[in-house]
Amino acid sequence: MSFSAIVIAAIVMSALGLIFGALLGVTNRVFAIESDPKVDALRECLPGANCGACGFPGCDGYAAAVADGKAEIGACAVGGPACAKKMGEIMGVEASVGARMVATVACQGYGEHCGEKFDYQGIHDCVAASLVNNGTKSCQYACLGLGTCERACPFGAIHVDPVKKIAVVDKEKCQGCKKCVAACPQHVLSMQPDNRVVTVSCHNPEKGIALKEKCDKACIGCEACVKACNFGALTMENGVPKIDYEKCVGCMACADVCPTGAMAADYEQRKEAYIDPDKCVGCTICTKQCKFDAIEGALKQKHKVLGACTGCGLCAEKCPKKAITMRDRRAPRNKMDKVKKAPAAPAVKPAAPAEK
Repeated sequence: MSFSAIVIAAIVMSALGLIFGALLGVTNRVFAIESDPKVDALRECLPGANCGACGFPGCDGYAAAVADGKAEIGACAVGGPACAKKMGEIMGVEASVGARMVATVACQGYGEHCGEKFDYQGIHDCVAASLVNNGTKSCQYACLGLGTCERACPFGAIHVDPVKKIAVVDKEKCQGCKKCVAACPQHVLSMQPDNRVVTVSCHNPEKGIALKEKCDKACIGCEACVKACNFGALTMENGVPKIDYEKCVGCMACADVCPTGAMAADYEQRKEAYIDPDKCVGCTICTKQCKFDAIEGALKQKHKVLGACTGCGLCAEKCPKKAITMRDRRAPRNKMDKVKKAPAAPAVKPAAPAEK
């Protein structure tokens, strides 16, 4: 090919490029779809994790749904309250955000608590292991500890304890995307408020003392926790207790009575009531409010908090003189140290009618 032919070909290709470029530019202007400024502003608020925890296909889908009124503000678990507040300002509404939700492991089946049925030599994956004789653990509902949830987490918020061989969640890193929950074949993981002080650490729906042979930390469905709750926050669901965290006041009375330890409580956070004697007027409102008989004192006398106090805070909330505050406990709770109630008078049987 001659030099002139090469030059002509280059000129022709350049001309075609200019023509097609111009046509694309005109087409883009004619058929352009104008973006919604509100959607763009909402999208800027979102973190870009595209985790899908909001229920929409990525951050773009969620932003468009909020702008169209098809989704509520505050569904972005990763963005949290700060993100919800910004989105609320854009939409002109007040963001309603509940407690931050984090992944929680409902299992204590490790070590001697729950033995191994056999030595698993298959694929290092919980899904694969769960298909072999209902898993490797004595309890078929136990965490298998093979790290499927760990690999599913995009935030490095969950790992398998190398000693216990059970999943552990780092609440500070957890973004509430629920990917670990979806990945777990044992359904050991669920979403719970990160400020909770009581957790049901077993999800085995079986009942009876025979469960102790499988795991000595298992919930046996005795319902002692439900009976101990004075706030109606516990119900039995599918054989295990379920906590309504909207009603739970963190008194931990349920964990106090659990015979197996399946109801786990963070006792380090347990408080106790303190009555300021200089402010107490002896109105007895606190004694009537206390559901644990932990406040003694007669009318117009200084009241005293006893060791049975659970730290529920109801007395402090109801005290009209603000004489009660909640403080760190000085000693573990003693449920026997409570107000001694007078024995009930025996029922008097009505006299038999005289014979005529």
